[in-house]
Amino acid sequence: MRALNLPNLLSLSRVFLAPLVMVFLTLKITAPVKPLGSFGVDATYGDLLAGVVFILAALTDTADGYLARKHGMVTNLGKLIDPLADKILVTAALISLVELQRLPAWIVVVIVAREFLVTGLRMVAAAEGVVVAASRGGKAKTVSQIVAISMVMLGIPGGLAAMGVALVLTVWSGMDYLVGCRDIFMKD
Repeated sequence: MRALNLPNLLSLSRVFLAPLVMVFLTLKITAPVKPLGSFGVDATYGDLLAGVVFILAALTDTADGYLARKHGMVTNLGKLIDPLADKILVTAALISLVELQRLPAWIVVVIVAREFLVTGLRMVAAAEGVVVAASRGGKAKTVSQIVAISMVMLGIPGGLAAMGVALVLTVWSGMDYLVGCRDIFMKD
């Protein structure tokens, strides 16, 4: 089985699209998108470009998983790069939003800390021969983060409230993984 199959290429595309999101957001393309203003959306063309790239990149996550499972193209490279690409994309967007003072840094620290915690749990579990699969809570966390980041990025009203929901789901799913892996840490 070829490691560089379509699902893995889609995952890798997120890694390469993450810096593009950052560039569009921080490049200071400040002309407002006036037609969106009538909907209460306060976005610049830079925000719009970043938002479109971010959303398209996030959609590749759904596509790569579907294709890999449907066509039997699950690979070790895919198991590594898919979650890593998600983290790179989300972290890049969050850091850019902090730089632009649209999000407080502490929110990003909590989200990134949860990602380090879960990744560490998975590494320890793997060393014990245990696979920690993605949970429903983890998937809900990812969807809520993508929606919230998109809303904040595009200046859609309610973006910070959506980020609050994403933050709660992030902490909850992190605790869920921690509790689920407690037996691994109780071993001598």
